[in-house]
Amino acid sequence: MRLLVLGASGGVGRLLVEQALARGHVVTAQTRRAAKLAELAERVRILEADPLDAAAIGRAVEGQEAVLDALGTDRLGPTTLFSESTRILLDAMARSGVRRLVAITGVGAGETRGHGGIWYDRVIFPLFTRRRYADKDRQEAAIRAAAVDWTIVRPAPFARTVPEAPLEVHETVPPDLVLRRVSREEVARFVLDRLEDPTSVGRVFFIGHP
Repeated sequence: MRLLVLGASGGVGRLLVEQALARGHVVTAQTRRAAKLAELAERVRILEADPLDAAAIGRAVEGQEAVLDALGTDRLGPTTLFSESTRILLDAMARSGVRRLVAITGVGAGETRGHGGIWYDRVIFPLFTRRRYADKDRQEAAIRAAAVDWTIVRPAPFARTVPEAPLEVHETVPPDLVLRRVSREEVARFVLDRLEDPTSVGRVFFIGHP
């Protein structure tokens, strides 16, 4: 497939690009700094652009078959990056007739809030990520309301080491469910599997390990 990856130089985004290439997909990689993807320049089309640049995103979406949204931010204060970039992306997809979208949000979005383990829920979320997840809730609402074939993936907190046990995948979040960690490699692989699975359309997945 012809894919546009947003946030392609981030931790998950870069793995998405590499794994997508390994599967034979043709990739356009959006990044704010093209130098971060310099070693991939001969294998992908690199788009150096702000995700809030509507004209650039509109051009990038044209001719694609799907979009993978892996945008991130280190901003601690209030942000509208996720909701605004998604609005721009959805408008561009509508104009170009591109329907398939897989978006990565995370634990803290929607009903997954409070299900990332004590350290994440009581320290990381209130001190560092709660404001970005307020905007990711708005992002998810916009995606659900759009006339696209969407899938949302909510990873557990990222970790370098994870159990050898199979990845847990949940579409409902019972009160006692806790997913404490997931690797970025697992997330990239899961996203691409969902991209290639038409039964994933219109579904939200919470993934990770207890």
